[in-house]
Amino acid sequence: MKHLILGLSIVMVICLSIGMYVNQGLDQPTAPQLNQPNDVQENATGPNQTAQPEQEPLRPVNRDTISYTLQNDELNITYNGGDDWIKVPIEKELLFNGEYRGDEQELIDGSYILTENRAAFLYQQSSVALTYFTDKGKTWQDSVVSESFPEMRFRKTDFLTDQFGYVIASGGRTMSQEYSTAFLTQDGGDTWGATADPPTTRLIADGGFLDATTGFLSYGTINPMEPDVYVTQDGGESWEKAVFHIPEKYHQVFVQADVPKKVDNHLSVLVNQGPNGDYKGGKVKGKFVSEDNGLTWNFSTEVQPDETKQQ
Repeated sequence: MKHLILGLSIVMVICLSIGMYVNQGLDQPTAPQLNQPNDVQENATGPNQTAQPEQEPLRPVNRDTISYTLQNDELNITYNGGDDWIKVPIEKELLFNGEYRGDEQELIDGSYILTENRAAFLYQQSSVALTYFTDKGKTWQDSVVSESFPEMRFRKTDFLTDQFGYVIASGGRTMSQEYSTAFLTQDGGDTWGATADPPTTRLIADGGFLDATTGFLSYGTINPMEPDVYVTQDGGESWEKAVFHIPEKYHQVFVQADVPKKVDNHLSVLVNQGPNGDYKGGKVKGKFVSEDNGLTWNFSTEVQPDETKQQ
């Protein structure tokens, strides 16, 4: 009898122990497994966050095969109408530094080159510099055009050959006066040298070189009365004021010169009516011809707006 009672007691103790163990196991919370995220881990953006919108596809600013875009606050260029893009390693804001009042949706006219063989972008930071390549983006290079220059207003660059190029810039404007000059390169843009300063502080309207020795700077943007052009025939060592022989009927009509062009054995230039011209609608230009490489100019004919690109 004693053995029976002892056996029943042992069985009861074992059953009570098992019951207590199972009850403790059911009361304990289950920790989340690291390799199986819970709802919070799966929702990466969180309940109060929104997913970032996808960026729009890049679109060229025009329909040219070779073009660019400034979308997403960066400069990208394309050589196949937008199918493929090359990012230009330059901050967008540097391209517009200086005296500029545009909307920054397109590059400043004249401040860049974008052709089959060369891309170049003029900008100002602490210095005036050029970012460029000649191999469609495989190797970008930077060159300093001017270590120190006042806040730029007018800016223009171009290359006439693989080696010779120019930059024309103005800056430090106060009212109707400013500093302007030209810089030349003879080694494809690696190094630059300043020309002599032209003897004027008027606001520059345009400028350019025809070759490594002959260049022009055209002045007068505020109420010009006549063409004001300086010419160099020695690669910028000196500048001389050009003389325009204007018929009486065109006095104070044709007042602001474009950049001359070489035509056969002479030079030709179109002179526009400036910002306030009203002769025949203000768009007609006067064509002048030079037989002495730009020192003196004689009137040739009127040029209608739809004929200007042919001159």
